Amino acid sequence: MDHRKTSGSKLFMTVLYTVAACSAVPISDLLDRASQRSDTLHSLSTTLTHDLDSHFPPIGRMIMPRPSMCHTSSLQTPNDKEQALQVSESDLLSLARSLLHAWLDPLVVLSTSANTLPHPAQSSISNKIREMQEHSKNLGDGLDILSGKMGPAAQAISSLPYRGGNDIGQDRISRLINFQFLLSCFRRDSHKIDSFLKVLRCRASKMQPEMC
Repeated sequence: MDHRKTSGSKLFMTVLYTVAACSAVPISDLLDRASQRSDTLHSLSTTLTHDLDSHFPPIGRMIMPRPSMCHTSSLQTPNDKEQALQVSESDLLSLARSLLHAWLDPLVVLSTSANTLPHPAQSSISNKIREMQEHSKNLGDGLDILSGKMGPAAQAISSLPYRGGNDIGQDRISRLINFQFLLSCFRRDSHKIDSFLKVLRCRASKMQPEMC
């Protein structure tokens, strides 16, 4: 029993030290780290897309769903940097967190499906998907800390439920097309997240808008 109390006390103190350390880190530094993480996340999704393209069935390009079918497409976001510069810091962070949160379940689907994906680079794709999951989780944890520093508006998360299910198809072509489509949606959203965080980092550094 005493051992449990000691272990619990150590854990509690570790949490306290972590919170204190995070609280002491300036927002500009946290945004810099988050921006680096989001850049890596988007680069991974881009590399994965290129890996899949090498053996993507030609018919897939004709029958793959449009980007408007992505489960996050209902979220109203800035279309370019100029529009993003007009959005408040708290709202930009809220948008980034909403998009990232919306991919918790779909990334699990991608990871599970990658284990048996009918593709010559299946093993490499599977490893990169797991890496994406790890970066996504770490980025989410960092953005949670940031939102706590930026107030209630930044902590708001829009609900964007994924209703695609766990099955990406039975035959080879369907599985490749559905996997590619889901990945393309993530790539699009990771680009948005990265763009929003870079604008936030730019503002925190008090750079001129045209330098962002």
